[in-house]
Amino acid sequence: MKNTLKLFFALFTLFVGKQTVLSQEWTLKQCIDTALVKNKTIQLSKNNNAISEERWLETKASLLPKLSLNAEYKYFTDLPTQLMPLSTFNPSAPEGQFKEAQFGVPHNINANFQLLVPLYNPQLYGAIKSTELANQLSQLQTTKVEEQLSFDIANIFYSAQIIHSQLQFIDSNLLNSLKVLTRVQKLHEQLLSKGTDVQKIELQIQQLSSQKHQLEANYLQLLNALKFAIGIPLDSNLQLKHTIEYSTSIELESKPIIELKMNALQYELQKNELKTLNHSRFLPSLNLMANYGTMGLGYDQQPSNFLNFYPIGFAAVQFSYPIFSGTQTLRKINQKQFELQNSQLQRVILEEQNAMQIRNANQQRSNALETIATSKDQISFAQIIYQQTQLHYSLGSASLTDVLLSDNALREAQQTQLSAIISYLKATLELTKLTGNTPLSNQ
Repeated sequence: MKNTLKLFFALFTLFVGKQTVLSQEWTLKQCIDTALVKNKTIQLSKNNNAISEERWLETKASLLPKLSLNAEYKYFTDLPTQLMPLSTFNPSAPEGQFKEAQFGVPHNINANFQLLVPLYNPQLYGAIKSTELANQLSQLQTTKVEEQLSFDIANIFYSAQIIHSQLQFIDSNLLNSLKVLTRVQKLHEQLLSKGTDVQKIELQIQQLSSQKHQLEANYLQLLNALKFAIGIPLDSNLQLKHTIEYSTSIELESKPIIELKMNALQYELQKNELKTLNHSRFLPSLNLMANYGTMGLGYDQQPSNFLNFYPIGFAAVQFSYPIFSGTQTLRKINQKQFELQNSQLQRVILEEQNAMQIRNANQQRSNALETIATSKDQISFAQIIYQQTQLHYSLGSASLTDVLLSDNALREAQQTQLSAIISYLKATLELTKLTGNTPLSNQ
């Protein structure tokens, strides 16, 4: 058992030594700031945001004039045939009789510049507005991803801090148990205690050691999850600031949550789509067209072959007015009206749900603060009782059962305090999110 005791003290010293030679301790702010730069999900979201902006610019570019160069060459092996009335050649020819005639030359060349300018198009203007709103919605989605990542990192960070505090409590309890074991062994050697007393303490030490091993494994898993969320390599050395810092009096400015902002933009997008559909039913579209080029006609047979070019150009205004396009547009309008109603209902649901969750988070914080305050006193009392019970046991006025019970009471008080701190931190994070703030707002 002495070898076991020496081994434990060596491991404990090594553990403490590792904590004291930290090269750098990461704070929550450093973790979040690094994640916003290196996290792959953030980069994907920003790329999607850039794609959405390019779509908006692409739609806006539809208003610009379009100029194209067109060229075409045709060689007719057989010229097109037309039926001409005989009266065209002979006025006295009877009606209803025709004569075949071929027009043109074998070689036809066309080359022209074509200009198209959209003067007014309700569908085009509606599409530009829709893509602009969709771009703003994409930006909000990126903000939401960043916000969610920040809260996820905060949760992992606080969980790691709590486990580290649990490990410190276990190390302290292990030291106390080892001291008790030493006393019990001496009493057993003097035939003042039972052999089962020694076994009980050894069992308790084994249980604490197993619990410590499990917590260390959980701590490493949390570190790996934090590295992944931050966007740094898993084999990098990440040391956290283990001091749990929290404020019991936080003043958070209430702001619209991201979901409500997205709902408002979604509502505006649906309103614009409905407006575009209504305009497309009753408003015309108007385009300006211009064409200038040359037409080449050629003949390559005897007695006279030639290739002559003739200019051609025109300007036109194209007018289009929808008279009847079936009932598809009407059905789409009805769908959009229902979507608008759903968006309004969704907003009411979000507002009511947010108010309910804020009330619950405030209640949870209040309860957790009361538990933290009482648990501090309980730990102090439990430590005093544990020390006194150990003294009485060494004097023979207390049993080992009393020592174990006081030790369990101390550990329960420690666990109660940590559970209350976890509850408080989670409730504070939840309240921070529900009021539209960032995890660093409660620092």
